[in-house]
Amino acid sequence: MTDDADRTGWAVLVAASAGALLCFLNLSALNVALPAAARSLHASPAQASWILLSYMLVSTVCILSFGRLADLWGRRRLFLSGLSLFIAACAACAFAPNAELMLAARVCQAVGAAGVMANSSALVGDAFGRTRMGLALGILAMVAALAQVVGPLAGGFVVSWWGWRVLFMLNVPIGLCVLAWSWKVLPASAALRAERFDLAGAALSFAGIGGVTYALSMAGARGWTSAPVLAFMLAGLCAIALFSKVQLHSASPLVDPSLFADPARRTAYAGILLLSMTQAAPLVLVALYLQACAGLEPSQAGLRVAPVAFGMLMAAPVAGMLIRRFSPESVCVCGMLLAGCALAMLAALLRPEIGAAQLAACLWVLGLGIGSFVTPNNASILQNVQPQRRGIANGVRSTLQNTGIMVGTALALSVALARLSPGSQRMVLGSTGVGLSDADVAAFTRGASSALALLATLCLAGSAMIANSRRQAGRLQSQG
Repeated sequence: MTDDADRTGWAVLVAASAGALLCFLNLSALNVALPAAARSLHASPAQASWILLSYMLVSTVCILSFGRLADLWGRRRLFLSGLSLFIAACAACAFAPNAELMLAARVCQAVGAAGVMANSSALVGDAFGRTRMGLALGILAMVAALAQVVGPLAGGFVVSWWGWRVLFMLNVPIGLCVLAWSWKVLPASAALRAERFDLAGAALSFAGIGGVTYALSMAGARGWTSAPVLAFMLAGLCAIALFSKVQLHSASPLVDPSLFADPARRTAYAGILLLSMTQAAPLVLVALYLQACAGLEPSQAGLRVAPVAFGMLMAAPVAGMLIRRFSPESVCVCGMLLAGCALAMLAALLRPEIGAAQLAACLWVLGLGIGSFVTPNNASILQNVQPQRRGIANGVRSTLQNTGIMVGTALALSVALARLSPGSQRMVLGSTGVGLSDADVAAFTRGASSALALLATLCLAGSAMIANSRRQAGRLQSQG
C-alpha cells in the first residue's frame, strides 16, 4: 500500500467502525434499559419483547438484500443512506409517546442499521485488500466488542440518572458527526449496471427469515406446538426452501450460489450462525435475571455483564495475529470450545446470590471465546471473494449473524420464561409488578439455567462441526 492508500484505508476503517459502533451500542444498551422503557411506555410483555426483537428481526431480513444492493448501487450510497435513517429514527424513539410508536420507530431504526451493517466489513475489505484485511477486520471486531462493553454500562447509568429516552437522544449528535466524516472519506464504488436486483429472491428471503423468527418469538407464550407457531414456522421454512431453488435458476441471484461452493466458507457460515446464537442471549438473560431476581438496578446489571465484552476486546486482536501462524478453523474451534465451557459453568452456577467474581469469570471466558472466533471466521469468509461479490458475501455473513443473535435471544427467552405465568413474565420484563415470589425466582432460575445449557450445547456442536470439516479437508488434500 502507498502512503495515500494507507491513509485512505484507515479513514474508511474509522468511518465503518463508528457506524457499526452506533448500531451495536443501540442494541446492547437496550438490553439493560428494556425494563425501564417498558414501564414508561406501559408496554405489555409481548410489546416489551418486540421492542428488543423488532430491531433484530427487521435488520436481519434487510441485510441480505442490502448487501446485494451495495454491490449494485454502491456501498457509499447505501452506508450514508442507512446511517441518515438510523439517526432520524433514534430521535423518533426518544420522543415516542407509547409502545406502538416506539415499535414503529425501532423498525425504521433497524432498516437504517441494516444499511450500515451490510456495508461495514465490505467497505473495510475494499479499502485494505486481501493482504491486510485480517488486521482491519480484527479492529472492526474489537469495535463491536467495545460496543458490548460500553452499551450495558452506558445504558445502565444513563437510565438510572437521566432516563431511557436520553439513551436514544445521545445517538443523534454523535451520529451526525459520524455521517459528516463518512461523507468526506468514503470512496465511491463502481456499480454493476449490467446486473439487476432479484426482487423475487428478496421477497422470499423476507418471508422465510421473518416467518421462522416470528414463530420462535411466539413459542414462549403460546407453546411450541401451538397452531400459530407451527404455521409461521412452516411458512418460513417453505419460503427459505423456495428461495434456495429460485437462486439456483436466477440470472442475477440475490445470493450467488458460488459463494457456497467452497466447503470452508460453508462451514464458516454455519459456524457464525451457531456462535452468534450465544452472543447476545446470555447478556439479555443475565441482565433480566439480576434485575428481577437479585434486585439490581440497571446500572448495576450493566456492570455485571460487562466482562463478556472485555473478553471479546482482549481476544479479537490476538485471534487476528494467531491466524498468521495457525489455520482459521483451528482458532475458531478453540473459541467455540471456550464459549461453550463458559456457558456450561454459568448454567451450573446461576442463582440470585451468585458471587460477582464467579459471574465475571464466566462472562469473561465467554467473551474470550466469542472474540477468538469472530475475527478468523470473518476473514475466512471474505478473503477469497471477488470484490464485486464482497457486499453480498458480507450480507450473507451479517444475515446469519443477526439471525443467530435474534433466534438465540428469542429461544433463550422462550425457554427461560416458559415456567412463569403471564403475570410473572410481565414482572421479569419490567412492565408492571414489584417483584417475583420465591417460587417464581426458583422457576426463573431453572428456566434460565436450561436456556444457558442449551446455548452451551450449540457451541460445542459448532466446534465439533468445524473440527470435522477441517479433518475432511486435510484428508482430501493428502489424497490429492
